Amino acid sequence: MKITESWLFSKPIAHRGLHDKNAPENTLAAFSKAIEAGYPIELDLRIIDDGTVVVFHDEKLSRLTGSDGYITNLVKQKLKDYKILKSDQHIPTFEQTLELINGQVPLLIEIKNSNKVGILERKVLEILKGYDGEYAVHSFNPYTVEYFKKYAPQIPRGQLSSFFTDDKTLNFFKKFVLKRMLLNHVSKPDFISYESKYLPNVFVTKTKLPVLAWTVRSQQEYEDVKLYCDNIIFENFIPQT
Repeated sequence: MKITESWLFSKPIAHRGLHDKNAPENTLAAFSKAIEAGYPIELDLRIIDDGTVVVFHDEKLSRLTGSDGYITNLVKQKLKDYKILKSDQHIPTFEQTLELINGQVPLLIEIKNSNKVGILERKVLEILKGYDGEYAVHSFNPYTVEYFKKYAPQIPRGQLSSFFTDDKTLNFFKKFVLKRMLLNHVSKPDFISYESKYLPNVFVTKTKLPVLAWTVRSQQEYEDVKLYCDNIIFENFIPQT
């Protein structure tokens, strides 16, 4: 089967679950809502101090939990102490998330790793060994994508990218390389995940790979980008395709 005929490009993908005020992003409640609506789920993985893989987007705890500090400094026993956006939802582990989803909808896994590649990626593969559902991975880090090419080539893998205009964590050289996806010859992605407001662009077009547009937040944004992508990752609305 061609990747463009797979689940990755057959139905819009819910960004961090189908989240709202009562079911915040990357929580079991948001994932339950996506399952109920039948949408594939995109989520973010990080590794914390004791080696537990958790579902959490930010490096810092402040935006989502109102607490100071970094997600990497937490341990599994403390996760339930941190409520997400003043809801009753806490930071879930990857194992808890897989147990909930249980193959009911496909899963697009973003690997959040700006550090040394290997520890998080290996843990993710170990956890996925016992999982029967459909899934794919993608990452901004081309060396993470390369890791999956080397150790799990059967898993569809994508290169995430953007123009990084407002990203103050990246220097000019890194922005130059990542924006243009100049390491695709190393990671050999199966698809591209590119920020929707920067589509179309020559860097994506020349890859000749299928494209996911992220994050589309309205029907108008979808109408504007649909000619330049093969599917969307969406939030805050229900796409009319």
